[in-house]
Amino acid sequence: MYNALKTKAFFAGIGLAAAIVAAEPANALDKVTYGTNWLAEAEHGGFYQAIADGTYKKYGLDVTIVQGGPNAANQALLISGKLDFYMGGPQQEIDAVKQGIPIVDVAAIFQKDPQVLIAHPDAGIEAFGDLAKLPTLFLSKDGYVTYFEWMKANFAGFKDEQFKPYNFSAAPFLADKQSAQQGYLTSEPYEIEKQAGWKPKVFLIADAGYSPYSTMITAQKALADKNPDLVQRFVNASIEGWYNYLYGDNKAANDLIKKDNPDMTDGQIAYSIAKMKEYGIVESGDALDKGIGCITDAHYKKFFDEMVQIKVFDAGIDYKKAFDTQFVCKGFGMALKK
Repeated sequence: MYNALKTKAFFAGIGLAAAIVAAEPANALDKVTYGTNWLAEAEHGGFYQAIADGTYKKYGLDVTIVQGGPNAANQALLISGKLDFYMGGPQQEIDAVKQGIPIVDVAAIFQKDPQVLIAHPDAGIEAFGDLAKLPTLFLSKDGYVTYFEWMKANFAGFKDEQFKPYNFSAAPFLADKQSAQQGYLTSEPYEIEKQAGWKPKVFLIADAGYSPYSTMITAQKALADKNPDLVQRFVNASIEGWYNYLYGDNKAANDLIKKDNPDMTDGQIAYSIAKMKEYGIVESGDALDKGIGCITDAHYKKFFDEMVQIKVFDAGIDYKKAFDTQFVCKGFGMALKK
């Protein structure tokens, strides 16, 4: 009798355990947070795509995008461990190396920085170097100490007297035909054309030779070292998201973008996607044959040398600590391009 009761209890225990297992997900998803550098926009589209179409879930990830913006501090949240990944940039990561902060770029979604200078269509500005003829350039403080210093070092005629602070309004530029202003390839030219009724001249600084990557996937070095599988899955899923966003059905991703940023419009999104493709922002250079997200030592060193040339960084900084190439340049996702 005792053995019969024991056997009955044993099988009852098995049934209870099976019921508990069945009630849990077969494979629990790893929760991941990714902090962007601005409010939701098409320039973040591949990440939203990977959420919208289930790509992150397919890779065992439950991803939350934490928007950046004027008052966000997402890089600080990455450094403190409150975010897993951040949309950094090479200058930030090299500066982190200088300060002894262990963060690394693990993918470069934008092979070109979308920073542009914008001129009036009838001001006689036909080439990038012609911008030196203008008496006024509206630039941010960051632009003044980085790419404008690079411009002065690499093109004749640019001088400090041209600089006027850019207050993130196009009004001063529109009022002064003999001026140019900074902007993002994918946004300001669209707004200027809407406001002014004419198409501005747009000069991508990257196409003049300025070489930083942009829209990075940046992580704490400890995460890359201790959990490379998680990093690889997030990188691969994000790359797949970007191919699908650029070449597949991106409606659901755009709906998520507009949900996060209600000020975003379909017209702006369409313009941004078209310009990213036209100028090779995502796909150019090494990414053409090694896949979206590719980081190479040669490209990173070129930018570092440019910053050393204009004295933004000291040549003694070990710039190689700012990135990790093991996760990219494998041609991953290229078959998705149609």
